[in-house]
Amino acid sequence: MDIDPRRLRVLHEVSRRGGVMRAAEALYLTPSAVSQQLAQLEREVGLALIDRSQRRVSLTPAGRVLAGYAERVEDELAEARRELTRFTERLAGPVRIAAFPTVIQHILVPAIRDLAARHPKIVPAIHEVYGQPALQELRHGAVDVLITEQDMSLPVLAQPSLATRALYVDEYRIVVPPAWPEPPRRVADLAGVPWVASEPDQACGQALDRLAGLHGFEPRKVHVITEFGPTLALVAAGHGVAIVPTLALLDVPEGEVRVSDIGDVGSRRIDAVTRVSRTRSGEPDPVQAVVIGAIEAVTASLAGTLSGHLRTAEPQESGTIPAPGGH
Repeated sequence: MDIDPRRLRVLHEVSRRGGVMRAAEALYLTPSAVSQQLAQLEREVGLALIDRSQRRVSLTPAGRVLAGYAERVEDELAEARRELTRFTERLAGPVRIAAFPTVIQHILVPAIRDLAARHPKIVPAIHEVYGQPALQELRHGAVDVLITEQDMSLPVLAQPSLATRALYVDEYRIVVPPAWPEPPRRVADLAGVPWVASEPDQACGQALDRLAGLHGFEPRKVHVITEFGPTLALVAAGHGVAIVPTLALLDVPEGEVRVSDIGDVGSRRIDAVTRVSRTRSGEPDPVQAVVIGAIEAVTASLAGTLSGHLRTAEPQESGTIPAPGGH
């Protein structure tokens, strides 16, 4: 019985993703090509591997057994690539990174610039996707590295199949319209004001709900916005106050919004999440490890930049944010 390992990979993807269509997308094949590969594999082993009696494709008992072996073959091939990298000392290949806009702009862009200089054969591909859809993409193998955010009050993402590495703690600030004669100085001053809020599943949305719960008021969420650019534009135009991370303030022109001096608002944590390696060594993929290292180097340098920015952004008599300068 001769089994083509390339067809085993097709079976593995169908098993992991729960269908021919999703497997085809992951393998960059047509659904017809996937079906043909499965049919050929069934001829090779002399057994039915796919249960076609129902509308949704599922594996037969024999198919599930062979899919288990296919998964181990994939793990062994990954281990082989990892070991061979030690001999070549050349890192190459694509790495798919999922992230959200502020991280893409201020962390990933400089990180991939440094990667291009040090490891020109590594090819990062950035996808703007976050939240549960991004986690699903990571689990299914559509992305290799996921950058996440969440309010520091929440527990760290912990799943057996995923590994989480802390990258940066990004402090929140409350910003208000520059035309307001007196900026709020206490959380109690925010009870009746209009808010430009983030979605509840975003870190700043989680922070607003936490802050309101701690101080016993229901925030009046007049606007609910996903991105920080429109959020800050609405605040600048006088339509409400907002909680934003310091990272989002790096691009704010001088005088556009006012940073309040309300403290103890909290922070969001930014993490890198990868799938757990199931190889013998247990080590992460070397290419992914280098990419994460480049991201960590950028976040380490950001720490000093953002700390200095926070100090200079504290409201003076005018209460406005200084120009970002060279940040």
